[in-house]
Amino acid sequence: MVILYGMTDFCFLVFNNMPWAWLILTVAFAVIEALTLSLTTIWFALGAFAMIFLSFMPIPFPVQIILFALISSVLLVFTRPIALKKLNTKKLAANADSLIGTQAVVLDAVGEQQKGSVKIKGIVWNAESEDGQAIESGIKCTIIEIKGNTLVLRRTL
Repeated sequence: MVILYGMTDFCFLVFNNMPWAWLILTVAFAVIEALTLSLTTIWFALGAFAMIFLSFMPIPFPVQIILFALISSVLLVFTRPIALKKLNTKKLAANADSLIGTQAVVLDAVGEQQKGSVKIKGIVWNAESEDGQAIESGIKCTIIEIKGNTLVLRRTL
């Protein structure tokens, strides 16, 4: 009975101080967002923040939970794509990635089972053929992929 009585006191305390409960949830969701940077829990933090003000009105607790879920879901669905676009969280290409799609001339022939070399912007790279076919020295090729420190070439027509 003592445990049940203690739980009743806790529930009574929470339900009579809902603005504080929503504030605690706001801070918790904001901290989770700061730790993960996933741009997901921030919308729940905003929903909990809105509930701080709505909880001053005589709204039953189950309705508050439904309002919180509704506000958070609407924010998540309709504003997250806009925020992602504005924040531009796309991966920036590294210097080596910028070589993909450029043309190169083969220096040392690429064999069926051996790597050759190409020179691009003053740097000599190991190279291999896309389909495993031999490419002779002096042939123009397009870089289609980078595997470690080896460029994968496709013969330019």
